[in-house]
Amino acid sequence: MFWWIILAIFLFLLCAVLLVAEVFVPSFGLITLCSLAALAGGIAIFFKFSPTAGWIGVIAAVVMIPAALVFAFKIFPKTSFGKTVLLDMPQRQKGEGVPDSRELAKRLGQKAVTITVLRPVGMCDFAGTRLECVTESGYVEKGKTVEVIKVEGTQLTVREIENS
Repeated sequence: MFWWIILAIFLFLLCAVLLVAEVFVPSFGLITLCSLAALAGGIAIFFKFSPTAGWIGVIAAVVMIPAALVFAFKIFPKTSFGKTVLLDMPQRQKGEGVPDSRELAKRLGQKAVTITVLRPVGMCDFAGTRLECVTESGYVEKGKTVEVIKVEGTQLTVREIENS
C-alpha cells in the first residue's frame, strides 16, 4: 500500500511539471488534459487509501496548482535554465518610442530622407534618427528628400523637396 502513496505523490509532481510545461509549450490544451488526468489519478489513489488522505490530497492540489503557475510565470524566467530557454526582451535605448513634443518642435525646417513610402504616413531619417512623418500631398516615394513644414503635438508634417 505504501507504493500507492508514492505513485500518488509522483502523479501530483507530474501534474505540476505538466502545468509548467503548458505555459511554455503550445499544445492547444493537450498537456493540460494530461496534467488534469495525473491530478485526478493522484486524488483517486489518495481517496482509495483513506478519506482523510484524499482530502489532504485535494488541499495539496489546491495549493500546488497556483504555486506551480506562479513558479512558471515569475520564478522560472529568472533561473539560469529559464534564461537559456526563453527569448530576451528587446533592448530599447532611452528616447525610443514617442518623441517629446519639445524635441519635435526643433525639427521644424529640417530636411530628411524618406525610408519608406509615405502614403501619407511613413518613416523618415533625420541624420540617423528615424521618425514617423505625414506628408501634406498624400504620396512621397522612398528615397526622396522632404522638409518638415509643420509640427502638431507628436506629428511631423513634411513636404517633398522638388530637387531631390
